[in-house]
Amino acid sequence: MTSTRNNHGSGDFDFLVGEWDGIQRRRQAWLADCDEWYEMKSVTRCWSVFGGAGNIDEVAFPEQGFTGLTVRLRDVATGDWSIFWANSRDGILGVPPVTGRFENGVGLFYADEVLDGRAIRVRFTWSHITADSARWEQAFSPDGGQTWEANWTAEFTRRPAGADQAARLTGQSAAGELTGS
Repeated sequence: MTSTRNNHGSGDFDFLVGEWDGIQRRRQAWLADCDEWYEMKSVTRCWSVFGGAGNIDEVAFPEQGFTGLTVRLRDVATGDWSIFWANSRDGILGVPPVTGRFENGVGLFYADEVLDGRAIRVRFTWSHITADSARWEQAFSPDGGQTWEANWTAEFTRRPAGADQAARLTGQSAAGELTGS
């Protein structure tokens, strides 16, 4: 795996470049004393931009009927990353982004948002990163970060080399969507 990582954090997300299968789990209700989760499969395609100082991925949830898009950009002045999310259901780029950085192999990214009329703190965590796997978690805090409730997790496994090429030959994208001709 080629990395453009340098002392300023450029290339931090190089591990994610490529094609991934995922098992994602989401709580049925967030910050509502709900312990019921559902599971969904995903396929993610990720590429690097700006020489490793930016990163884009598209994730498809075939069973859920929507796709998502993540844009990650590294602030040259601070070295912090900003992570933006949008989905095909509404087509709106979510703001504010979560912001943060990697330390000791773990990426922590935070934002303040409003959920159902109440202020919350949001945390994204990237961890357990290897050449062929990674873990992502979203958690919310209703008390300024004193306690956290995980509400969405994703376990990523790198697709075998050539999986996207085989999918294109069958008339589907790596995300399982039909391609145009």
